[in-house]
Amino acid sequence: MIGYITLGSNDIKTSSEFYDEIFKVLGASRVYDHNTYCAWARDSESIIFSITNPADGKRATVGNGTMIALEAESREQVDFLYGKGLAMGGQDEGSPSERSGGYYCAYVRDLDGNKLNFHVKPNVT
Repeated sequence: MIGYITLGSNDIKTSSEFYDEIFKVLGASRVYDHNTYCAWARDSESIIFSITNPADGKRATVGNGTMIALEAESREQVDFLYGKGLAMGGQDEGSPSERSGGYYCAYVRDLDGNKLNFHVKPNVT
């Protein structure tokens, strides 16, 4: 149903380095790498995640209420991604814990202020 996800960035180089580290943990790598656009995927069949400078030339801004959820394989991986995100300059939006519905989640804002959710589905340890 979803073909790709794109977030705006004001610094593609720095943001790409941030996401390289996040997606390395999740088993994805860069599939596109340009001066104004960068994208990651696990394989040719998976959803593509990308960052780009806004096409209108204005500053990228954060969507109020927008959040991208990235599925982890375990609670330990959620914890690791949360710590890694913070260590690379991301901002805390909610430390790892079990949330409603049994999801184990953590929330981080990336270097441009976009909200990310790292989660593992219920009944996965």
